[in-house]
Amino acid sequence: MDPGVNVSLLAGSALFADLAPQALRFLAERANRVDLARGEIVFHEGDDGDTLYVIAEGLVKVWVSSSGGEEMVLATLRSPDAFGELSAVDGRPRSASATALESTTLVALDRATLLDAVHHHAGVADGMLTALGGLARRITEQTSDLVFLDLAGRLAKTLAALADRDGVPRESGVVLELPLTQTELAEMVGGSRQSVNKTLKLFEHRGFLQMHGREVVIVDLEALRRRGS
Repeated sequence: MDPGVNVSLLAGSALFADLAPQALRFLAERANRVDLARGEIVFHEGDDGDTLYVIAEGLVKVWVSSSGGEEMVLATLRSPDAFGELSAVDGRPRSASATALESTTLVALDRATLLDAVHHHAGVADGMLTALGGLARRITEQTSDLVFLDLAGRLAKTLAALADRDGVPRESGVVLELPLTQTELAEMVGGSRQSVNKTLKLFEHRGFLQMHGREVVIVDLEALRRRGS
């Protein structure tokens, strides 16, 4: 990957958005490119790892699993999102797994490079702290949602968030090509595939949305937001 592309990508990431050009070039020159096919694992929960990844293109899901094999999707991430911050900071095993949901290209930065950048370039430490703070807030919100929202509320909130991020406004509503299967969507909201399918049909009956395979037309986005609040 051309280092100039890395610079542009890193500058677009919230993690490194405030860095000076010199710091961005320092990181870009030491970054590595990782190409993944759909379904390929970036890393498993419990793996040793000291690398932070920024998504150049594609889609990645971050997930955890129970001893019984049940999975919960913590986040779906697109360019220029970053992930793997925790192990990059503390050098400890991965706290979650990450999988490419489509053909994906990542920019990888190892812990040694990041620590070197922290010591020599102002703003890198602030970016890392901001990223960790955002991660903590996301986990806190997900925990709160599991406690205080029912399944329909969690699904409505998730669909509204996906529509805000990936939806395309049309006359018929906000068109969303779901980046997840219904099983993965169920894992994301803490329910079964059957219960999520039933709730989607309920939302369709109430006029919130229309289902066309994996394409969802959000007819009443505000109603979804209210149901997920």
